[in-house]
Amino acid sequence: MNQITVLFFATLRDKAGMRMLKLEVGTDITLEKLKLIIVDSYPALKGLLEHSLASINHEYRFDDDRIPDGAEIAFFPPVSGG
Repeated sequence: MNQITVLFFATLRDKAGMRMLKLEVGTDITLEKLKLIIVDSYPALKGLLEHSLASINHEYRFDDDRIPDGAEIAFFPPVSGG
């Protein structure tokens, strides 16, 4: 099992009701699978988390990227400008 830390920013933090979450996940997990696990526990994040930017250990990553043990994952909500 991998021990990871998940950080939520801006509206994601508001919807989750927390800034940080510690999780134990399988050793073969991707960002996409992690998003599904989080949304299962925190359904209010469903629409936002699917379109959020994610970083693993301070580097932006994609849904198919694997998460190493001890990683810090941060989610940033989509932004709109004008």
